[in-house]
Amino acid sequence: MPASDQSSGPDGEPTLAVRLNHLFEVIRPAGRDRPYSNDELAALLQEQGGPTISGTYLWQLRTGRRDNPTKRHLEALADFFGVPVAYFFDDDVARRVGSDLETLLRLRESGVQSVALRAVGLSPKSMDAVLAMIDRVRELEGLPPGPGQPQ
Repeated sequence: MPASDQSSGPDGEPTLAVRLNHLFEVIRPAGRDRPYSNDELAALLQEQGGPTISGTYLWQLRTGRRDNPTKRHLEALADFFGVPVAYFFDDDVARRVGSDLETLLRLRESGVQSVALRAVGLSPKSMDAVLAMIDRVRELEGLPPGPGQPQ
């Protein structure tokens, strides 16, 4: 989905469209490589009891054709994506959340997220075994000890 032609507002900060597109790009459905579609997200918001919002309206927000959503729409979007509603209008909050989103993106791209999700629910003893296997594989591949691993 193309971002708005105007990637930043008059103050040089990213626009609502840029921030919303970033959420779509980084926060994706589990096990899927492509983002939510506008229509898909609109349906999911309604299923979760959120306000009525159409895929077309989301497209307008994402392209900058509309830039003044209701408080209820912003709250529903923020809740869905797991960010504070202030992400959309507070530059400091947006920078902090943006940093977290970039970390999530790097983890997903590196495959770390997949390993972490598979480890959910393992006992501490099993987690120790998994970490020991990872340490051994790093050693076999000639890699230096990883973070938190003894030198």
